[in-house]
Amino acid sequence: MANKYKRILLKLSGESLMGEKGYGIDEIRLMEYAQQIKEIADMGIQIGIVIGGGNIFRGLSGASKGFDRVKGDQMGMLATVINSLALNSALTSVGAKSRVLTAIRMEPIGEFYSKDKAVETLNSGTIAIFSAGTGNPYFTTDTGSSLRGIEIEADVMLKGTRVDGIYTADPEKDPTATKFDDISYDEVLNRNLKVMDLSATVLCRDNKLPIVVFNMDEVGNLKKVMSGENIGTYVHA
Repeated sequence: MANKYKRILLKLSGESLMGEKGYGIDEIRLMEYAQQIKEIADMGIQIGIVIGGGNIFRGLSGASKGFDRVKGDQMGMLATVINSLALNSALTSVGAKSRVLTAIRMEPIGEFYSKDKAVETLNSGTIAIFSAGTGNPYFTTDTGSSLRGIEIEADVMLKGTRVDGIYTADPEKDPTATKFDDISYDEVLNRNLKVMDLSATVLCRDNKLPIVVFNMDEVGNLKKVMSGENIGTYVHA
């Protein structure tokens, strides 16, 4: 079967890396992710990845505990770098080539991000891991992944989460919540559905970057999305 997409931006949440641990990085979950990513890289798909940092530190919750918001966000950016290095290392161990690009200069930890370097990396068949968000405070990693997806001209942004798509309400709290197979950006905004933050959703809408929200924790799902199987929720114009 032909691949549905040629170049993707995969957004992973930091929380999902915790697995069963409740904090930090669960090595089992990390290796599951690495194997799934390698599987689609072997299909010839070009992959850019953004990982959140919520398993280590989240700037917004730090601010509510008295941290300066800018310092808190910078700590959050560094948390995404830690996660990116962990994924980089896990991908290497399963035999997939990847490179960490950082939004803030911090050689030799990673190379400083530029669009040209990112596209060159993808065209060479290497997985590009984009870390440190946008490099600016007040922007979430969702906004960072929307921005990177648009910059690298990805066909789609895949948002890997713990739930299998977008629901009318939080399915973990509301048993009557029903799932959307597909939905427009405007409906997401009008219904105030918490898919991503507002800036990220509007950025995708204005630049016509479709989003697929799916359950990344179920092994094999990433490949199913790539093959065009109807799983998760498709967000479009």
